[in-house]
This record gives sequence, C-alpha cells and structure tokens, in this order.
Amino acid sequence: MTRQPAAIDFAPRSLRVGLIVPSSNTNFEPDCAMLAPEGLTLHAVRSGGYDVNAIPDSALMRRFAREALDQCVTLLTDARVDMVIYGCTSATLSEGPAFDRKFCEELQEKSGVPAITAAGALVEAIRSVGARRVAFTSPYVAALSAESVAFIRESGIEVVRKVAFEEELTSLGQNALTPQDAYDMALRADHPDAEAIVISCTDYRALEAAPAIEAALNKPVVTSNQAQMFACLTRLGLPTTDITRGGRLFTRRGLVT
Repeated sequence: MTRQPAAIDFAPRSLRVGLIVPSSNTNFEPDCAMLAPEGLTLHAVRSGGYDVNAIPDSALMRRFAREALDQCVTLLTDARVDMVIYGCTSATLSEGPAFDRKFCEELQEKSGVPAITAAGALVEAIRSVGARRVAFTSPYVAALSAESVAFIRESGIEVVRKVAFEEELTSLGQNALTPQDAYDMALRADHPDAEAIVISCTDYRALEAAPAIEAALNKPVVTSNQAQMFACLTRLGLPTTDITRGGRLFTRRGLVT
C-alpha cells in the first residue's frame, strides 16, 4: 500500500520588502530588522557611487539620488518584493518635498510596487505623532542640515530648534556614532516649544536611543528608519502597537494631543 504524503499546514509566503541601502550604511538594515514583525522579510541591495571618506554635502547627496537607481530597482524586482524603501534621507531631503514626491512616484513606476522614501516617511511620522512644532538634529553638515529643516518647514511643520555636530563627519564618521551620541544630541536639541524630537539619517543609531530619549523628555521621537518602517507596516496593513522598540510612533501611546 502506497503511503500518501501528509498534508502540512505551511505558513503563507512572507511579505517581502526591498531596501535600497547606501553602500557604507550598516545601520539601516539592523534597524529595519529590529522593527520587522513575523511574516515580513527584508531584502537589501546596496547603492554606491560616492566617496565614503568624503563629507556628504548637498551636491554629493543630489548625485547619489540619481545614480544606480535603475539597477537597484531591477535587482529588487527580480526578488518579487511587495514594497521598496529608499534608505537615504538626505538624498531627497536636500531637494525639497516636490522632488521627493516625484522621486517616489518614479520609484513606484520603475518597480511596479508601492515605494517609500525616508524623507517623505519622516514628515508622515511627525504628523502621525501629532506634532506641529519639532526640534531637529542630525549628523549632517550645516548646509544639508539647513536644507533638511527647510524641507520640514515647507511640509507645514515648524522647527523651533536645530542642533548639529560641530565636526563635519564623513559617511564613515556618521556610521561610527553611537546611541549615546544620538541621546546626547537629542537632549541638546530639545526646546520647551518642541512637541517631538526629529532625528534624521538612516546610518545613525538613533532608533536604539529613542526609548531613552522619550523617557527623558516625555516627548515622541521620530527617526529616519523608524519612520520608514512605520510607513511600510501601515501601508501593508500590519499592526505596529506591539513593537515597543519603535517607541511612541509605533505603540500609539503618549502622542501629542
């Protein structure tokens, strides 16, 4: 008698999210993995074309936004991803909201799936926590930091204080910063009128410091990587409230009223 194979109740295919990651960035993927729920897998492709030992100024970021995009999208579509996240905040933040929206639309057209940019997600997250006035900090050079603030202001959000590192950092220098650095800078950036703290840069270990910053200041914290994953999960219809590492943005507790 031939034995019939047993029917096994396998889980359905996981949702696949494609990440476009700057080549020197080693923080974006761990942060996304930290916030990814069961049933979602992350698939990264690296994008280069920049000098990791150079100071990443506005001109470099503008070039980076346009280079190697087609190849990155092709590689991710080969993996049949359900969504694409563009993991560099300053590349489109430096160009303004109109460019960011157009870039995101182009990314969606090329990939055939929904797309998210870090800059767009950052603004969405600020609105989601209910903040109208924020303090801003990042490891960017002064000019790029100013353009980032202009992007947020043009999006209808007031920036009441901006704090940056005194030393201009290369891409590798930004990568070497610690959660303690992010914590210290956030506390320096705080302002009595700020309803939330915004920390920009995907290669900055701000997410790890976010819970401690929120506890110290009793305000929501929005980081680039946290904002992207929140946008990703909400667009895919996945719950966020049990992911406590995502801070108040994810848990929906302690928001601005």
